[in-house]
Amino acid sequence: MSNPIHKGRLSFKAALSVIVGSIIGAGLFMKPASMAAQLNHPIAMTLVWILAGLFTLCGTLVVAELGVMMPSTGGLFVHFSHCYGKKTGFLYGWSAFSVINTASVAAIAFICAYYVDTLVLLPKMDPQIEMSVVWSIYPLGNLYPLKDFSVKLLAIFLVILLTWLNTQRVQSSGRFQLIASVVNGAILLLIPILIFTSDNGDSAHFFKGASTLSSASTITGWAAALTGAFFALDGWINIVSIAGEVNNPAKTIPRTLFLGVLICLALYLLMNQAYLYVLPVEKMAQAHVVAADALQVARGPLAAGLVSLLIVFCTIGALNGNIMASSRITYAMGKQQVFPSFLGARNASTGSPTAALWLHGGWISFLIFSGSFDMLADMYVFVTWMAYGLAALAVFRLRKTSPNLSRPYRVWAHPLTTGIFIVFSFSYLLVTLYNDVYLFSIGQKPVVNSLVGLLFVLTGLPLYAYYNKSNKKDTFIK
Repeated sequence: MSNPIHKGRLSFKAALSVIVGSIIGAGLFMKPASMAAQLNHPIAMTLVWILAGLFTLCGTLVVAELGVMMPSTGGLFVHFSHCYGKKTGFLYGWSAFSVINTASVAAIAFICAYYVDTLVLLPKMDPQIEMSVVWSIYPLGNLYPLKDFSVKLLAIFLVILLTWLNTQRVQSSGRFQLIASVVNGAILLLIPILIFTSDNGDSAHFFKGASTLSSASTITGWAAALTGAFFALDGWINIVSIAGEVNNPAKTIPRTLFLGVLICLALYLLMNQAYLYVLPVEKMAQAHVVAADALQVARGPLAAGLVSLLIVFCTIGALNGNIMASSRITYAMGKQQVFPSFLGARNASTGSPTAALWLHGGWISFLIFSGSFDMLADMYVFVTWMAYGLAALAVFRLRKTSPNLSRPYRVWAHPLTTGIFIVFSFSYLLVTLYNDVYLFSIGQKPVVNSLVGLLFVLTGLPLYAYYNKSNKKDTFIK
C-alpha cells in the first residue's frame, strides 16, 4: 500500500477515508431505534434511508462546486464570506464552532461511551441525584447535566485524548483515519453476515410493521426519522473544511464526496435490513444500543459483546475524522482575524492548528456535560441543513455575481439539481421546527432541540458586532 499522505497533504485514499470514517460509526448504531419508533413500519424505514441518501448525494454535488472553486482550509466560512458578506460568513463560522463541528463530535462520543457501557457496565448515579440538577433555558426547556454522568465522563476523556492525537502531525492523523476506515468497513460487512446467517431471524420483518405503511407515513414522523438518517449520513462536509490540505482538490473532492456517501448509504441499507431481520420494528423501537441488541438475538451475548467492542473502535474512527476537520473553520477565522488571531496559528513542528483544536476540545466537552445525545444530534442536523440550503443558494448567486471564477467542477444538471435541493432543504427545516415545538408542547421532549441550536447560532450576532467594531481593517475574504 502506498503512503496515503504525499508532501503533507491528503491523497485520494486518505480523503475518502476521512469522509467514510466521519460518516460511519455514529448514528447507524443508535438512531435506527428512534426511527423505528417514529415510523412503526419497516418499509417506511427503508424508504427514509433511501430518501435521505438521495438528498445527501444531491447535497454533495452542490457543495463540491463550492469546495473545488475555492479549495481553502475553512470550507463554507470562506465560501459564505465571499458570497454573502462578512456577517453571514462570521455567523456560519460561529455556528460551525458552536454547533455543527462540535455537537456532532459530542453526539458521536456519546455513542462510543454508551457501547463501552455495554461491555464494562460503568458506575451509575442514583436517578434522583441525576435529575436534581436542572439548567433551565426559558422558554425552550431544561437540561440535566448529571444524567448519564459516567457515560459523559468517558465521552469527554475520549474527546480530549483524540484532540491531543490531532495536535501531532497531519500525516499521523491521516494514517490513523485510513486504518480506522478500513476496519469500519469490515465491521459493517461482518455484522450483516453474522445476523443473516443466524437461524433467529425472519424475512417477514422486512414487510410487516406495528402499523400500516399509510399510517406510518405522516409528515411529522418522516421528518423526525429523516433527522436520524441525516445524522447518520452526515460528516461528508468535513472534506470541504480541509480542502486546502487535499491533493488535487478539483478531482479528489467531487469524487470522494460522491463515492464516500454512496458507499456509506449502501452499507447503511444493508445494516438496516440486518437489524430488521432479527428485530421486528416494534422491538427495534425499544432497543437502547440497537446493533448489540440485534447481535444478542442473532448470536447470543458473546457476539453482542464482540460487536460492541468493534463498534467502539468504529466510533473512535468517526471521532478522529470529525475532530481532525472540526477545528479548521475556527482556524481559518482566526487567520482572517475575525476570531482571536492565536486561533489562526499552526504549530511550527507539527503543522496542526493546535490552539483551535484545544478550543474545540473544550467546547465539545462542555456540550457533552450539559446535553444529551438526542438533543445534540437533532440540533446539529437542523443547523447543518440550514447551512446546506445556504450553500445551494450560494451556487446560484456566485454563478451570477462571479461568473469568471474558475470552476473545474460544476454541479450536475444545474439549475434543476440545485433548485430541488434548495426547496427540499428549507421545507425540511420548517417541518422539523414545527415537529420539535409540538413534541415539546406535549411533553415528549425536554427541550426544543432545533430552537436550542438556532439560539447558539444567534449568540454569534453580538460577537460579530464586537469583532467588526474592533477590527478596523476588513480582513474578510473578498
